[in-house]
Amino acid sequence: MKPIQDGRKLSRSAMEGIRIRAVQQVQAGESPEAVIKALGFNPRRIYQWLALYRAGGWDALKSKKAPGRARKLGGPQLRWIYQTVTTKNPLQLKFQFALWTRPMIAVLIKKKYGVKLSLASVGRLLSQLGLTCQKPLVRAFQQNPKLVEQWLSVEYPKIKRQAKREKAEIFFGDESGVRSDFHSGTTWGKSGETPIIRATGARFHLNMISAISPRGAIRFMTTKSGVNATVFITFLKRLLEGNSRPVFLIVDGHPSHRAKKVKAFIESLAGKLRLFFLPPYSPELNPDELVWNDVKNNGVGRRMICSPVDLERAVQSRLRLLQKNPDRVRSLFQEKHVRYAA
Repeated sequence: MKPIQDGRKLSRSAMEGIRIRAVQQVQAGESPEAVIKALGFNPRRIYQWLALYRAGGWDALKSKKAPGRARKLGGPQLRWIYQTVTTKNPLQLKFQFALWTRPMIAVLIKKKYGVKLSLASVGRLLSQLGLTCQKPLVRAFQQNPKLVEQWLSVEYPKIKRQAKREKAEIFFGDESGVRSDFHSGTTWGKSGETPIIRATGARFHLNMISAISPRGAIRFMTTKSGVNATVFITFLKRLLEGNSRPVFLIVDGHPSHRAKKVKAFIESLAGKLRLFFLPPYSPELNPDELVWNDVKNNGVGRRMICSPVDLERAVQSRLRLLQKNPDRVRSLFQEKHVRYAA
């Protein structure tokens, strides 16, 4: 275990530099706990320094600090706020909403410490702690973390070794649906007047299936019907078409993937195709999910869709564009939760 540093043994200028660099690192988004651990100081120190910075800015971190307003929240209080926001769900603290907001955090601080902060002050406080407002990832409560860990550390590495031995190509597959009334993005307009986009009131729906490989390959098909075992087998045939190497396809546990008809079809291929299954309720582990984000946001969400033909053209146009750009497909495997599959 690394011994805790004694700041009293360092010069005033050295400690000043350490304090400033530590707060800068937190401001840049690093965890306060990780920053102070790397420096070898007591974990409480970083929150004391953040409290000093919050009260008096960078001057407050200098050896001869400039006078600032009296602190309302000290190091221990900031540490508690950071740990609560980063490790607790608001529902655990009897809030009615599952995502942290500035008003909720203001209420939290008022109840805990009797300190009333404006929303602007709460925002500055969170920024000073290195926290940012982000769109959260949704996880099904049925997900088993142990199965996810086993997939990452045992199952997928085993699949990669097997694929290397058999000279097989690994693909990740998935299905999704898109509606004609899906929209994304923003548009310019007069200040204070929400722009109105005219579109047809009719709604159309299209189902899509695709599979992508870490090497940048993508195969896809669209269907107006639901994705059942028969449709899935049709896609598997297309996936194998023109591929001289065995294919290892990784999918979720959808009933169409586990159907007897599908199993019989795969067995008839004598090892040319193998099917593997992701842990239940773990879509974030599938890089192919990112294909649908791209298609919906960049292919459909920004276009005028007036008919089923328009919808199909928009979807297929975006998928073909990805197919012609292997680098873009490979880049999907660099996203945080699917980097393991690159």
